[in-house]
Amino acid sequence: MELTHDGHAAPDGVPEPVAHVTVDVPRLRRLLGVPELEWLVERVRGRLVAGQPLTGAVSLAAPTSGQRSAVERLLARPPGGGRSVTVRLEAVDAVLRWSGICPDGLAAAVTRLTGPVTPAAQARAEEDAAWDRAYAPLDALVGDRPELAAWAARVRADGLARRLGRTPEAVQTLLMGVCAALRPLPADPAVSLAAFAARVLGSAHALDDGTPQATLTLSGIRALTGFADGSGAEWRRDAWASAGLLKDELSSTVLTLNLRGTPALDRMADEGEPSVLTLRQLIRRPPSVASPVVRICENPAVLAAAADALGPACPPLICLQGQPSAAALALLRHLHGNGSDLRYHGDFDWGGLRIAGALLRRVPWRPWRYAAADYRAALTGSDPKLPPRPLTGAPTRTPWDPDLAEALADAGVRVEEERELDLLLSDLRGRRRTRCPGSVSGMGRQRGGERPSRP
Repeated sequence: MELTHDGHAAPDGVPEPVAHVTVDVPRLRRLLGVPELEWLVERVRGRLVAGQPLTGAVSLAAPTSGQRSAVERLLARPPGGGRSVTVRLEAVDAVLRWSGICPDGLAAAVTRLTGPVTPAAQARAEEDAAWDRAYAPLDALVGDRPELAAWAARVRADGLARRLGRTPEAVQTLLMGVCAALRPLPADPAVSLAAFAARVLGSAHALDDGTPQATLTLSGIRALTGFADGSGAEWRRDAWASAGLLKDELSSTVLTLNLRGTPALDRMADEGEPSVLTLRQLIRRPPSVASPVVRICENPAVLAAAADALGPACPPLICLQGQPSAAALALLRHLHGNGSDLRYHGDFDWGGLRIAGALLRRVPWRPWRYAAADYRAALTGSDPKLPPRPLTGAPTRTPWDPDLAEALADAGVRVEEERELDLLLSDLRGRRRTRCPGSVSGMGRQRGGERPSRP
């Protein structure tokens, strides 16, 4: 297939239109297409790409004798004897036109020798248009799910999709899959992650760990569900589960005491013994009974002490054991949806407050002795022989009681939940107990005059 003088391909066996000027390709290659003039051809092509005129002079420092001879043959005159050789582009253009080698001049000749030239401005415009098309699936998703608008804007701005896909075409394909996965979430009822991927994306492995689709889809799920940032296999499993996609129904568990509503729970509650519920159990057969009040603690030591001290008489208690697992979230959402009033207590430190905040973004709860006044009272009543340890980590907000974060920052010490065992057990016994006069919540009275830091 032969190229026309303007760089476009001419179909095999089809003569060029009469309007096209014929280029004498053999003579052009002998005159301008020799290796000794590659520097000149590249300079001209560079100007064409930059959109600059082919006028003025170009120079080559320290030319070889072969390069000097090639310039002499091109211009039909010696190039001079200085340390460099200079060529005026107008002179080359004139030679090509007058000789009949390339009647359209220098630009057409270089295009014929090196291929079509796309000006840089045009190339940038075409690339920008290609990237706009690549991100178009996000616009369609936001039209269906406006709550993902901020996330979609971040995906455009942070470059993660570009790094994962590299080219506009690959990024467009990637985002089409990610948006298809996010559009029906959260899944209700929960489904297997592999089954969901097979149904929505055509492959059971499309959302496997480490794939670009999994990375971006998980990012969108966090924006959709408010799941806290983190890392590791367990965090990823719970993050998927927050949108109803189950990687593993058995590894995610929650520790409970005296919940009722299934034969197994009823039997354990009669004995006053803790139960461990898996996500599989909670999805297939959640408790059929929802107590009016369910308390939540952060540390297993509190639940164990309650079982030891109160046994079957302890009111329902759930332990998060750190960040809320997928099983814990499933249970708490179920209980809240069936009318339970959830009351939470945790460590008075930045990590504990962060756990509480992460839970509050997903499930409504009220404080159980977990407000600013309770923290100050804990400091006042602490054993001087066992002084609290200093706070570590980054501060965080406490939307259920903004004064609590300020109180921790002012005092600079932590109070673990285990130090509050006597007070918490007193609440679970149904006794109102205070450590010192005036120890009340800084949040004011709630419904019915109840102070939220009281049980």
